[in-house]
Formats: sequence, structure tokens, C-alpha cells
Amino acid sequence: INPYRGCEHGCVYCFARPSHAYLGFSPGLDFETQIMVKRNAATLLRQELSSRGYRVATMNMGTNTDPYQRAEGRYALMPGIIAALRDSGTGMSILTKGTLLRRDLPLLVDAEVPVSVAVSLAVGDADLHRDLEPGTPTPAARLELITAIRDAGLDCHVMVAPVLPYLTDSVAHLDDLLARVSAAGATGVTVFGLHLRGATRPWFMEWLARARPDLVGPYRRLYRRGAYLPEEYRRTLRERAAPLVARYGLGGRQHQPEPPLPT
Repeated sequence: INPYRGCEHGCVYCFARPSHAYLGFSPGLDFETQIMVKRNAATLLRQELSSRGYRVATMNMGTNTDPYQRAEGRYALMPGIIAALRDSGTGMSILTKGTLLRRDLPLLVDAEVPVSVAVSLAVGDADLHRDLEPGTPTPAARLELITAIRDAGLDCHVMVAPVLPYLTDSVAHLDDLLARVSAAGATGVTVFGLHLRGATRPWFMEWLARARPDLVGPYRRLYRRGAYLPEEYRRTLRERAAPLVARYGLGGRQHQPEPPLPT
């Protein structure tokens, strides 16, 4: 379920950028500024959930664009969506960077259906965060969100993804971030590296040329065979992250696995 198309978070690396081209918009600035709002999402969802052919299955929100981006503060679509899922006995899974989720915690706690909540937090450095994720809540605010979710009695998984080569993949950065995630109360993490698919790749590379021109060559070499990092790098990242995940007790059940590579 995607109540919004496009995303005001404006994350430079966002894999969902190419989806905006289907609407006739650019995956660059249009993706961040021309937001499609599905005002009747809850009504249509209730119709779908009540149809004869519907079979109860967990509904995912936040796997494309964020349901708790800033527009949600104005349009408040999520309470109606949560209520529709609750009333049909449908479980739900939410992934977000948006601290507005706190508003709906009472609804989620009282839903009486399976509820899975995850927060995306991949950049711990405040300055780098401002460059990479200009429209998102700060890392500190998202850590507070994790604590609020746990205080409400819900588990909270954290997606430490995407990890950006040479920017957020050092042991020092991962150690600091995972330590803070653990202290905030997270029940588990998923860590995986950056994918550069479709129109996301040139948009990200333009940003890299402005922000870190010294890394343009290394990135071209890393991604010379396509959108995915080479297995050697992926193995190195796993070897860096695994001991830290274990140290901070964050090896709980994964919210969602790393996307599979094409065969």
C-alpha cells in the first residue's frame, strides 16, 4: 500500500525514484516535489478488503515511498488505512523514516492484528545526513522514535540500509550507529549495501560529483557491472557488520531481508 507517490524525504539514493517516471514526472526534483496523494486510499482499501476474492495476508507499507513523509501531517491517510486493515483482520508491516508514526502508535498497539514496525536509519553522521536525506527527520529524532515504539510495547526493527561505500561503511561509523540503535531499544537490524538501479544511478552520481568528486572513480569501478555491489564488497560489509550486530544484541528476527540479486 502506497498512499503517496513521490517522496518529500528527497534521499539522494532512493531506489523508488524511477517509479515516478511512470506518471510522466522526472525521477529527480519532481520525485521530491510533485507528490501524488491518494486521498481515497482508505475507502478503496476497505472495498478491496471486503471483496469475495480477498484472502487475508500481511499488507506492507513503506517498501516504496514513505507513508509518514511530511504530506501525511496534512492529509492524515494512515489512520484510515490502519483502521481498514484492523477491521478486516489484516496484519500490517510498516517501514518509515518519519517520526509522525508516533501519532499512530495507539492505533497500532490496539489493532489486535499482527503489527510489524521498522525504522530506516542508515546515516549516523549529522552533516552527511543533511546532504543525503535533506527532507528526513534527523538521526537523533529517529532514535527517539525507536524508543517511543518500544515504550509503546511494540518491537522495532531498524534498517541500517543502504550502507554507502566509502561514506558510511567504516567500522567506526557502523559501530557508532549500531551502538546508538541498540541504546534506543531496537530489537534487531538489517544491514546491506547501496543498490543503484535505473534513474537513481545518474541522480546519485551527480550528487557524488558535487559532494565527493574523489569518490566518483571508486564508485564507477564498484558498480561497473550493474546496479549491485560485487560479492567481494558485500562479503566485506557482512564481515564488518556481523560482530557489531552480535556485540549490541541486534540479531533479532529480520524485518525484511536484503533484496536478492538477479540470476
